[in-house]
Amino acid sequence: MEQLTVPTNNRTQMVDITREVQQSVKNANVNNGSVIVFVPHTTAAVTINENADPSVQRDILYELNKVIPFDDSYQHMEGNSAAHIKASLLGSSQTVIVKNGSLQLGTWQGIYFCEFDGPRKRKAWIQIIQNA
Repeated sequence: MEQLTVPTNNRTQMVDITREVQQSVKNANVNNGSVIVFVPHTTAAVTINENADPSVQRDILYELNKVIPFDDSYQHMEGNSAAHIKASLLGSSQTVIVKNGSLQLGTWQGIYFCEFDGPRKRKAWIQIIQNA
């Protein structure tokens, strides 16, 4: 397992970590298998979405923040319930197939670390599984 450090600069942010995950696959010298990206935080997530147009990430965050506002009479004392809800909706892990040493993502897809309670210094864990 490899640990990736992901610094974030904003309260909500999507950070493209595709290159780092691909580099982990290359470093592991795995030709065919899969890679799991797991986020060990309850106020952050990981997702796969378009990486060609950065306005897509802005639109996703805009809609999430609109549907799940930061302040909405939440009971949680820390004041970050919205971040917990957003993280639960997007999820804590993604699995990508590896073929011929490359991530098998669609033409416009990228892997994104999603910050919902930043800015912070975060982690993503990368587990690479080689086919037998």
